[in-house]
Amino acid sequence: MLRAIVVDVLLALAVAVTLASSVGVLVMRDAPTKLHYVTPVSMVAPVLVGLAVLVQTGYSSRSAQTWLALLFLLIAAPFLSHATIRAARSRAEGDWRGERPQ
Repeated sequence: MLRAIVVDVLLALAVAVTLASSVGVLVMRDAPTKLHYVTPVSMVAPVLVGLAVLVQTGYSSRSAQTWLALLFLLIAAPFLSHATIRAARSRAEGDWRGERPQ
């Protein structure tokens, strides 16, 4: 009973983080600012879901697979954010360093 409540609370927190981030993305105007609101969805919410899986299944192959996938996600997310902002800046200014091509 207590385990189910903890799992529900963790999943509800993950949903709350995702909704709050979605509102931030909706309200902000430019890509760099919007990208800041994507970070909690890619870093915080998956950890909460991983914790919920760990609480639900205990130490098992399911939780190990979940945490392995989570590890890859946590490693890749900053690189994807950086690549996204570089692409947006290149598109807007012609060069990601802010220099105009001649």
